[in-house]
Amino acid sequence: MSRGDKSAYTDKQKRQAQHIEESYRKEGVPKQEAEERAWRTVNKQDHGGKKSGSGRKGHH
Repeated sequence: MSRGDKSAYTDKQKRQAQHIEESYRKEGVPKQEAEERAWRTVNKQDHGGKKSGSGRKGHH
């Protein structure tokens, strides 16, 4: 499952996704769904994997 390769993410992002996934699991969301939602949330916040530079501005 190469789509699930998380090597592009920082440890912080991985931890964040783990926390989000766990909260969904507590609500009774199936593991697969919880994981997908967690990574979607991390992606939405950070727009993908590692960023070069800390600036949030720039082209979208």
